[in-house]
Amino acid sequence: MSEWRLLARTAATSSAIVVGMTLALGTASAQDKTYAMKITLPTMNDPSHMFAKAYAAALEKDSGGRIKPQIFPVSQLGSIPRQIEGTQFGSIQCAIIPPEFFVGVDDRFEVMAAPGLVDTLAHGQRIAADPEVKKLMLGLGANKGLHGVAMFMNSPSSIIAKNPLRHLADFKGKKIRVLASPFQMGPIARLGATPVAMTLADVVPAIQQGAVDGAVGGIVVWTPMHFQDAAKYVTETGQPAVFVMVEINKAWYESLPADLQKIVDGDAAAQQAAMPPIVQDIVEKARQGWTATGGELISLPAAEQTEMMKTFADAVGEAAKAKPALAEAYKVVSEAAKRTQ
Repeated sequence: MSEWRLLARTAATSSAIVVGMTLALGTASAQDKTYAMKITLPTMNDPSHMFAKAYAAALEKDSGGRIKPQIFPVSQLGSIPRQIEGTQFGSIQCAIIPPEFFVGVDDRFEVMAAPGLVDTLAHGQRIAADPEVKKLMLGLGANKGLHGVAMFMNSPSSIIAKNPLRHLADFKGKKIRVLASPFQMGPIARLGATPVAMTLADVVPAIQQGAVDGAVGGIVVWTPMHFQDAAKYVTETGQPAVFVMVEINKAWYESLPADLQKIVDGDAAAQQAAMPPIVQDIVEKARQGWTATGGELISLPAAEQTEMMKTFADAVGEAAKAKPALAEAYKVVSEAAKRTQ
């Protein structure tokens, strides 16, 4: 073999070794890289918080420590709108927030806040797990920086009030805090009350100062966040169901290696599937905790509950018709609700 051919072969072999080492080092570097993950939510010690803790633990374990989650409950990273913006634009990697708060991203997020969809807590979890509903809801926001990974029912709604609301007639003339959604404002107005859009953080002072007479929300919030300091009566209407979305910053998600993307999606789905008994237990303990501290739980008479449900359904139907895309989304979810009863 000529000298120049031997030199060429030696150079080629050396180059191959260098390339191989570079690729190996690159792979090792990608596998060693860690990814910080801020998880934000507006509440604490409720099903959303339990999901956050279980999800964070699963991610760190299944990623071998390559994903480093940190949980920020009770709106430590800002108001709910700021939390959503942070998740869209990347300063936050994960938000666990009721879907109706995402209406600024897409109107269809509010469809889960429609009263009359859900009969029981178990029914709500079946709706959330329905393939058509998951396809719809987890896909919303994909063109606005969000990647949906899970949704579950957090609790049934109730109405906390300074004075008892024992009958539908008691709602007339009252000012009731709701979310800024026609699916909540319209039904409350149909009861003869005035809906007042307000953030959760403003509810206690608003009730104490008389700015509102009551507020729509969940017992899993009223009890652990000590709302009994403002009011002792809770009317358990059960409507609307309070769902929660788990949204990931899309750019952060797409920056992950494929194996970590699979873990982010898979662990979220696994935790959603595990939530129903956890939520049921938390709701029951919150109800017991409310009465143990001197609060009262009220149920409307059966006939009045039925009348309320019909009133709410009529109001929701009208609200949905106002926006074609919302009407189509409501059709998907309402049909799933019938299938899963």
